[in-house]
Amino acid sequence: TTEKLKARGLGGRPIGKLVQALLDLVRPADLPENLPELILQKGVLMGRYEAYRGIHFPRNPRECSLALRRLKFEELFLAQVRLARVRSERHRVSKGVIFNEVGELFNTFYKDHLPFTLTGAQKRVLKEVRTDTASGHQMNRLLQGDVGSGKTIVALLAMLLAVDNGYQACLMAPTEILAQQHYRGLADLLGPLPVSIRILTGSTKTSERKVILRQLLAGEIRILVGTHALIEEVVQFQNLGLAIVDEQHRFGVAQRARLWKKAPIPPHVLVMTATPIPRTLAMTAYGDLDCSVMDELPPGRQPVLTVHRLDDQRSRVMEFLRSEIEKGRQVYVIFPLIEESEKLDYEDLMKGYENIKAYFPEPRYWVSMVHGRQAPDVKETNMQRFVGGETHIMVSTTVIEVGVNVPNASVMVIESAEKFGLSQLHQLRGRVGRGAEKSYCILMTGPKLSNDARERLRIMTATNSGFEIAEKDLELRGPGEIEGTRQSGTLNLKLADLVKDKSILDAARAFAEALIETDPELEAPEHQRLKHYLMALQGKTPWSRIS
Repeated sequence: TTEKLKARGLGGRPIGKLVQALLDLVRPADLPENLPELILQKGVLMGRYEAYRGIHFPRNPRECSLALRRLKFEELFLAQVRLARVRSERHRVSKGVIFNEVGELFNTFYKDHLPFTLTGAQKRVLKEVRTDTASGHQMNRLLQGDVGSGKTIVALLAMLLAVDNGYQACLMAPTEILAQQHYRGLADLLGPLPVSIRILTGSTKTSERKVILRQLLAGEIRILVGTHALIEEVVQFQNLGLAIVDEQHRFGVAQRARLWKKAPIPPHVLVMTATPIPRTLAMTAYGDLDCSVMDELPPGRQPVLTVHRLDDQRSRVMEFLRSEIEKGRQVYVIFPLIEESEKLDYEDLMKGYENIKAYFPEPRYWVSMVHGRQAPDVKETNMQRFVGGETHIMVSTTVIEVGVNVPNASVMVIESAEKFGLSQLHQLRGRVGRGAEKSYCILMTGPKLSNDARERLRIMTATNSGFEIAEKDLELRGPGEIEGTRQSGTLNLKLADLVKDKSILDAARAFAEALIETDPELEAPEHQRLKHYLMALQGKTPWSRIS
């Protein structure tokens, strides 16, 4: 690296002289062109040899900018070609079980038990799943749903499709709380339908676990919900046809891969996330998956009103909470995450808890508290008291960030909101606004804020769209920091920048897709130099597929 060279006394000028000496030795044949002629012409791109000379010793600013554009395009185009080939190969070659009928369970549920009319986005995603699972190739689909867009109902209908065709389905969630909630929600929705559904987590009792494992292997359980307990060796299905992974960025690639090995023909895979991924990242880090987007809220849901309030307005905020509780609503108060080592966070939380209890004295009001240091059973009990409406206020750290569903909770107060990232704030806000009542999110901070923090709060109060927020987050933090990116070879970019070079990425992707559509194996004579270059690179590139 440049830093190491500088440490050895090689600064900018000596490096420049070395590069000059090297380039004097290099001939065009030593840096052969690796892009097809047609793409060079259509993209109005400089040749590869000229670009390397032009980026190091440009004769004028225009030459420098054209050289940079060519090399950025090459970097993005090669990544997109590799991804397009992975997708194309899966669509053409991979084997998948066939769900060829929409059967009785799916139709009965759709006609008689749907709790609400599906949105256009939900119908579109179902159609995509239906097409994928009937194709004879393995489905690998990423479903991005904004907070509260109704992914669970789509997941259930996809699982019924599997069961109707004689297969089992499983849903893997990252935490026990979330797995329990999925299980209860799905079991309630299935209600009268003759579908056996069970849950398997780390805390399932040994006697119950034995029964579940036996019934699963015998095919008596049709839908299994669970945590990473599902990927243990002892968990064997009779015929797993569909695996759904919720909040996939919380599972490692190797963990997910173990789930696919639970069937002789790999099951169809639906990966769900409520953290919308910026479009540019979806095209790179997740480019080997087919993407579905759900960006409509179900009917009857109202957008959450978000406001920013300073600490000196606290008493007015408390009065507002009191008025909401009087209407029969419930309230979340969130503090920054408790890490084992961070005594300050813990003290803040305990102090906050005591303050809330002072504003809302027992027995008129009941307050429960949940944080990472509590034993799992204490956490679960406190959670269930709030879910069941026994307590009015839940004081919590970010353990409730993903998936907790309390339709009666209408206010979310986030303390020290400047300490949270944008996507985290959006996830937390998604815990309210789940019922028909008007809901509120109040971001509390002190008066001193950095420019970045001020911008994050401005964005939160301006929009409810997770997709807009994800794009802004990418701009503010850069791709390496975005939660949930797979740090695969795709993102180890040397020159291109996913934020600043969107237009080059769009062009590179369009060219790559058109090329692989017409010549998936790169057999045409004019594509040989590209094929050989990719083969030469293969040894050096860390390449991981999601499954």
